[in-house]
Amino acid sequence: MDWTTTHPSLLDRIRDPADAHAWREFDRSYGELIVRYARTRGLQHADAEEVRQAVLVNLSRAMPGFQYSPLKGRFRSYLGTAVRNAVSRFHRRKTCPGIGEGALSLLDDVDPADPVSNEPDAQWEREWTHHHCRLALASLRRTHDSGSVRVFERLLAGQEPAAVATEMGMTLDAVLKVRQRIRARLREIVAQQVREEDGG
Repeated sequence: MDWTTTHPSLLDRIRDPADAHAWREFDRSYGELIVRYARTRGLQHADAEEVRQAVLVNLSRAMPGFQYSPLKGRFRSYLGTAVRNAVSRFHRRKTCPGIGEGALSLLDDVDPADPVSNEPDAQWEREWTHHHCRLALASLRRTHDSGSVRVFERLLAGQEPAAVATEMGMTLDAVLKVRQRIRARLREIVAQQVREEDGG
């Protein structure tokens, strides 16, 4: 399946490196994920930001010729490979300062369809899941009634449902219903986000 056969999406639009609006939107959507993952790999915040920039530059070069194929994996895996490579390149540059960037890129240019280079990364998967949950929660805050969101955020923070009910002046049953309703809506939002990024 070629992306051109699907509905317009952000991933379709970033195939044009001149579409600055699409790239800003992509950075807003995925920049934090890239930085958070890089931080889990031992980078300081400034270094993680450098990795984010490197990933965006590399993707802008690769995306015009990129063809989506379910047989080669999902965009999540493609992006994960690009980010892992950028982090590895950064580490090698710090530990091998005499080696130029061009030589380093020869060490880790990887075809995302290559099953050896595309092996699962549990930390990337965790960050990816948290990323989509953060995006979904931000969307929900904009569209849902603020009282229900406050209840859900207190539950997320670890408060017991009974304590939330007392604090918010609600019945325990009402708090549990809010939790169930918002969880279901978050799942729907996350599923939609994933469909859109996979071009479906």
